[in-house]
Amino acid sequence: MEEGAGAAPRTLIADLPSNDRPRERLAAAGASALSNSELLAILLRTGVEGKSAIHLAEELLSKHGGIAGLLRSSYDDLCTVKGIGEAKAAQLKAAVELGRRLVAASPEDRPTINSPADAANMLMLDMGHLDQEHLRVMLLDTRNRVLKIVEVYKGSLDTSLVRVGELFREAIRINAAGIIVAHNHPSGDPSPSPEDLVLTRMVVEAGKLLSISVVDHLIIGQQRFVSLKERGLGFNV
Repeated sequence: MEEGAGAAPRTLIADLPSNDRPRERLAAAGASALSNSELLAILLRTGVEGKSAIHLAEELLSKHGGIAGLLRSSYDDLCTVKGIGEAKAAQLKAAVELGRRLVAASPEDRPTINSPADAANMLMLDMGHLDQEHLRVMLLDTRNRVLKIVEVYKGSLDTSLVRVGELFREAIRINAAGIIVAHNHPSGDPSPSPEDLVLTRMVVEAGKLLSISVVDHLIIGQQRFVSLKERGLGFNV
């Protein structure tokens, strides 16, 4: 197929110098040296007619609003993209799931939470761009290592409808020592509302009764977060 008049020709990965190809660059410099589009190109392996895997990866990232948007895309959504199809969509979703399961890896490999920022950084990539409110609970062991992250509520977070026991259900089941509660503000502004403070007090009181430490309540915005524990909001009960 010929390029349209004035259109820049698409460069295929095979036409690139070997030291510019994603797989060769990964082998030589490590995965951290690659851009998001290069990493995606390795997963995609091939492009479509007139479009390399790198160009396809760049279009995916642009269409979905970057890597965070791509992570939220469903399998069915990915299948509708020209050049992706069922096989590539499955590869992308499998890679995302492997990343999520890393949190539940062997104890020595689990992330340790030493500060509110540690927890927020684990959650912000996904939760900072959600268009609905989500409430998640991070479960910790006695050394503040992450055991699991569970989603408890999705949609309008009406404090009067939140059953505090649900926030502790999984913590009790796996004998977690502590929890961090986190929810997002779809507006992008993480400023606490009066309802957020009410919820925090309810959770902290319940934690004391259950002998499960409530380490923090984080509100996630876009590239920002608020730690209610750091601000002393709702924890003085």
